[in-house]
Amino acid sequence: MAGKNSSEEFEDEVVKAVLDERSQAAKDFGVSRETARNWVTKEKRRRSGNTEPGRDAAERARVREMERRIAELEQENAFLKKCAAFFARER
Repeated sequence: MAGKNSSEEFEDEVVKAVLDERSQAAKDFGVSRETARNWVTKEKRRRSGNTEPGRDAAERARVREMERRIAELEQENAFLKKCAAFFARER
């Protein structure tokens, strides 16, 4: 029995053939059209970033941007507090 890596390589080969517009690809490889269609759908999702790792990366980027913005706002808030204290002493 072939190992997982070998199976993934076979799946990748079938997907590539189908995506390259070879209509008989599934038959050529001896897999059902439905299986090939499922593999192709999975590959298209992976390529579009619409997969769990893709969503995770987008979420991490969004969180980093939010953390950067929070730090910026905290600095602005601290500056405004100092300004308010300065002007309060001037009265």
